[in-house]
Amino acid sequence: MSPRGDIYYMVKKGNEEIGFFCYEIEEESLEIGLGMKPGLTGRGMGLDYLNAGINFAISKYNPKKITLSVATFNKRAIKVYKRAGFAIVKTFMQDINGNRLEFLKMEYDWTN
Repeated sequence: MSPRGDIYYMVKKGNEEIGFFCYEIEEESLEIGLGMKPGLTGRGMGLDYLNAGINFAISKYNPKKITLSVATFNKRAIKVYKRAGFAIVKTFMQDINGNRLEFLKMEYDWTN
């Protein structure tokens, strides 16, 4: 991963940019944001991609908990997050680009 600003990291495979992670510290937890190049989604690479980002976060930030938020319509991502060990802790509404969408807050406790 190569840094882009203070919290963003570009993920590359060779010379190809394949996605990004961002990490934001919130008290004793770390909020992860991530994205993968659209042409690479749906190919079974999501769990490995996510685990690489989690491992990087643990080695760099050593958080007690890792959290992320995902829109409830994003069923494929939710499935990957659950397979990685994230659990749903709450549901909330958020305004995005003029729309009000339902999101899940998910938490990963790697210290147990």
